[in-house]
Amino acid sequence: MTPLRKFPIPARLLPAAAAAALLVLLAALTRIALAVRADAGVPEGLAGYFQIFARGLMFDLAAAVFALTPFVLWLALAPDWLARTRLHRALVLSAFFASAFGLLVLPVAEWLFWDEFGGRFNFIAVDYLLYTHEVLGNIWESYPVGRILAALALLALAITALLARRLWRASAAPLGWRTAGAVILAYGVALAGTYRLVDSDYKSHSAQDAANELAGDGLYEFFAANRRNELSFERYYATLPLEEALALVRGSFQGAEWIEPQLGGVERHMRGHGAERKLNVVVVTVESLGAEFLGAYGNAGGLTPNLDRLARESLWFSNVYATGNRTVRGLEALALALPPTPGQSIVRRPSNDALFSLGSVFEDKGYGVLFAYGGYGYFDNMNAFFDANDYRSVDRRAIPASRIEFENVWGVADEHLFDQVLEEFDRERLEHPGRPLFAHVMTTSNHRPYTYPGGRIDIASGTGRDGAVKYTDYALGRFLERARARPWFADTVFVVTADHGANARGGAQIPVENYRIPLFVYAPAHVAPRHVDRLMSQIDIAPTVLGLLDFDYYSKFLGRDLLHSPPASDRAFVANYQTLGYLKGNEMVVLQPKRTTQIRSLLGEARAAGQPGKPELMREAIAFYQVASHVFRNGLYRDEEQVPPAMRYARRDSPHGQR
Repeated sequence: MTPLRKFPIPARLLPAAAAAALLVLLAALTRIALAVRADAGVPEGLAGYFQIFARGLMFDLAAAVFALTPFVLWLALAPDWLARTRLHRALVLSAFFASAFGLLVLPVAEWLFWDEFGGRFNFIAVDYLLYTHEVLGNIWESYPVGRILAALALLALAITALLARRLWRASAAPLGWRTAGAVILAYGVALAGTYRLVDSDYKSHSAQDAANELAGDGLYEFFAANRRNELSFERYYATLPLEEALALVRGSFQGAEWIEPQLGGVERHMRGHGAERKLNVVVVTVESLGAEFLGAYGNAGGLTPNLDRLARESLWFSNVYATGNRTVRGLEALALALPPTPGQSIVRRPSNDALFSLGSVFEDKGYGVLFAYGGYGYFDNMNAFFDANDYRSVDRRAIPASRIEFENVWGVADEHLFDQVLEEFDRERLEHPGRPLFAHVMTTSNHRPYTYPGGRIDIASGTGRDGAVKYTDYALGRFLERARARPWFADTVFVVTADHGANARGGAQIPVENYRIPLFVYAPAHVAPRHVDRLMSQIDIAPTVLGLLDFDYYSKFLGRDLLHSPPASDRAFVANYQTLGYLKGNEMVVLQPKRTTQIRSLLGEARAAGQPGKPELMREAIAFYQVASHVFRNGLYRDEEQVPPAMRYARRDSPHGQR
């Protein structure tokens, strides 16, 4: 055994050094385990692996410096008389055991996070810490957590026991005040240098997302995400002169009547194409309903008989793409019709109240406006966002316990949510006869752990995604059948879509095929069945629905009414956390931090932005994302009353000001 006096740093610090070595070892093993996953898609050749592991070691060491700061300070500051006590030694061993246990849990957590999101910890993991009930409940229901933690605790105990004698002796080693001061000074320099010199962006060395993710360190990425969960587009992404960007965006809306363009906004007058139809509107957003599950899109599993019937009986838009891969991104797109800006969804950001939204348009047109969610609406800030933007929120708390036959950690079974929506409509008709209602409904059943009431379908609850898809299809069919018996059904437009796809992640940069979602507009008395196969973005749904109602209104949406726009304007916005995609035809512009740009052919080719190709496509993509960030950050996406501009200016000058 190596004598303590030969240890290259003060012997007292051996417990912290051992914990650091364990962190680096486990991080390297985690990187290897993730690299051999079938969905990792790591580059071929030794050079690619060298980049991954060399950069990874840098992040592992940086993580060790940050994570072990309290342990190092404790060991360095403990006076010699205290260090020699049995209590201090026992506490040091306990701290090492706790560190070892936490470091062993981390690789398991990273593996499960990669399962769900195809990457290292990011700002999603940070957000999830705020919602421990749903997240921990979901993990507990989906995996044998107790047995896993027990096994990891035994392994941590074995590691601690193996090193116990040496750690016991080292923790009591003398450390003079001069040496302690030098240790603290040196560690402070290392800490400051690591903070200043190591940046999360350094892992981005490859065109493959998975290779960049593998080069990171889960612990480091978690705290980096906590610090940078909202990115400034203007600082990190390629930009154009603002006036040029605004001109490109405005030019895409042919013949628009712009309102106060000198202020730098995008408000315009949208004229109806006939008499306004004040029909009820129900937008059903189905959790994780990728197009690949539907028979109408070629799935032979028979999972969606009700949705497949809708494809035949509805106005079916079959080439629609979600803007992101999280529920809050889908809700943002459907409510605000804005391209996704980097960082968190606007649903989760500060200053997200009193915005121009689909709900605000309906509210100004005299509608009752409702947002209904099957879970607790504090999750992802949903209730707060919708309540602050002209909606009335209803969540699982509004559903009487006597009516809830089944619920899991995410929410009540979809059928119970739909029953509550029917009740809200019936109550609305009684309390406000003649007032139309707009309801946005967000389901939860098609989500891990994929559980639902028994006896509804022929797939057992909790056995996988297929069962959850089939159950949510059953619940939707049941909802429409019950609605059909209501007197208000004939004057109601049902819009059925998804918040995002089920597998919108992967090794490639934005796997476009996994962002495709269904969109059905069903109103037998008002909307003729038809199949539309034009490229469409999720942000186009709101203005297209308003166009179907022939609304005359003032719009700030960056989405457009597909049925009254030329095919040449067809495009879609798809984003993957910090990567922004702009899809048009068979090409996609990819925008990333550090002002990285690329044009990719969906047929497999890629070229840098500076090479010959389609510079106008690149400028168009940058313009839309830049303008979306500009109008939100600068207060230009605030809600305005749906009145002529002259009346609005007069109201602004009044003592009450703008709404």
